[in-house]
Amino acid sequence: MYPKYVRPNMEKVWSEENKLDLWLRIEIAIVRARVKLGEVPAEALVEIEEKATFDKEEIRRIEGRTQHDVVAFLEYVGQRVGESSKYLHEGITSSDILDTAFAIQLGDAARILISDIKELLDVLVSKADEYADTICVGRTHGMHAEPMVFGLKFGNWAFEMHRNLERLKASKDEISFGKISGPVGTYSNVNPQVEEDVCFDFCLEPDPVSNQIIQRDRHAHFMSVLAVCAGSLERIALEIRSLQRPEIGEAAEPFGEGQKGSSAMPHKRNPILCERVCGLARVIRGYAQTAFENQALYHERDISHSSAERVIFPDATKALDYILSLMTNILENLEVSPEKMLENLKLTKGLVFSSRVLTILSEKCPNRQMAYEIVQRVALKASRSGQSFKRLLLKDAEVRKYLSPKEIADLFDVGYYIRNTGKIFARLGELEY
Repeated sequence: MYPKYVRPNMEKVWSEENKLDLWLRIEIAIVRARVKLGEVPAEALVEIEEKATFDKEEIRRIEGRTQHDVVAFLEYVGQRVGESSKYLHEGITSSDILDTAFAIQLGDAARILISDIKELLDVLVSKADEYADTICVGRTHGMHAEPMVFGLKFGNWAFEMHRNLERLKASKDEISFGKISGPVGTYSNVNPQVEEDVCFDFCLEPDPVSNQIIQRDRHAHFMSVLAVCAGSLERIALEIRSLQRPEIGEAAEPFGEGQKGSSAMPHKRNPILCERVCGLARVIRGYAQTAFENQALYHERDISHSSAERVIFPDATKALDYILSLMTNILENLEVSPEKMLENLKLTKGLVFSSRVLTILSEKCPNRQMAYEIVQRVALKASRSGQSFKRLLLKDAEVRKYLSPKEIADLFDVGYYIRNTGKIFARLGELEY
């Protein structure tokens, strides 16, 4: 009997052995379904199951002559099986085998990626909890904004990756369709029940209306989900790269014993892992464009999509598998400096508290516009002179008309800015995956 199918790892999903293995299993499943319908004698199935095998090197040699991979495969298998091989591939077309096998490969790849995302989520949720009370400065436009907690970065990333998880699950379902419907999808020489039975055997759904192929909108959507997920990883990597810069120094990717940053500058500690994530994310996005181009094909099909798919789907799923695992390792071993965060928080000498000053002053002034102009004037003076924002507020006559020294001092309490973050972390605790 042919060996039982075992779900492979990502490298094996796209191996030549796995592809040929799937082709053979699908061909046998078709014969089995036809035996149930009384179209093929049971003894023929027994012979096929006992003798059917493949040799990738021999098949490749035959393909050199036939210039057709499935024909080469069938020729080799037919030689091994003998007379009963006449029941193999009867009434069907190459794409019945190719696209059904492809759906299985994509499903297996998606399961691995789903597992990868769950592992990353474990780390993100854990780190969010670990740094839930670690004060840092928030930045917008790359500039200091308001105080926040470092754990919110991880929480934000966790919810984004959870959305990617849900997208990937949905796209896996959308891609999990097979077809055994013949040359133009009309079941001209094959009973539709065969398609139902074969798809059931491989946990697929029959494509409701195919032609010679399963339509590539499914594949384009799947690839777009991979690209979005890669973009999320790039966003995380870009943040770490920025935080690792010496002038910020709040976090850094791991740097191994004996690792070197530069051949010329021994002091360098470059964020090469995060840069690698960013680079491969660009590759995956490029593949998404190719997948979109594959949607439009002549009539019931042409073959322009095929050569591209042999590159983009194995490469994209392998690359995403890699950078998901890489990012999990980076975050798990991330070097974090709360001390540097507090130092940076104080860098602008209190300017990060301006929004709180504006809010309270607006309640005392005749209108908000007046309050804004007062606060901005003092803030710009503090920024240009390097003086303490609080001290300038205390010295400003117009401010003192509305706020007492104690009221001003109370506005510089960092706890005010993070008093509601517990509610955000509570939402994170409810995340199910």
